[in-house]
Amino acid sequence: MKKQVKVVAAVIENEKNEILCALRSTSMLIPNMWEFPGGKVEKGENLQEALEREITEELRCEIKAHEIINENIHEYDSFIIQLVSLRAELISGIPIAIEHAKLIWLPRENLPSLLWAPADIPAVEEIMKQEHIPTEKG
Repeated sequence: MKKQVKVVAAVIENEKNEILCALRSTSMLIPNMWEFPGGKVEKGENLQEALEREITEELRCEIKAHEIINENIHEYDSFIIQLVSLRAELISGIPIAIEHAKLIWLPRENLPSLLWAPADIPAVEEIMKQEHIPTEKG
């Protein structure tokens, strides 16, 4: 039986309405594909806590995680991922690629131009339907 992992991903939009995209490094599973940054939910964490911790560890910046944008299950060859994408806002710092090969800010209309990891595609499709990711400020 394949291992199932629960993963959270941050959909961060900047003031120019660009979305942060991360290129998986050659040392990661599913290398050289784009994703929304994040990681595994640890025991006892809620989705927002897990995402805020993962982004601090992976990107060396602080975010505030908000509501779910998309949730889906994708089966890869060796594991099954339950990917929960959440809207997040950058609170402090500038994202730095610690584990990823590259980070870019991309206008939402250009998201389909990247080669996305299969599990992230439903979130990309959901984001493309929105004019911008709503925030508390509007």
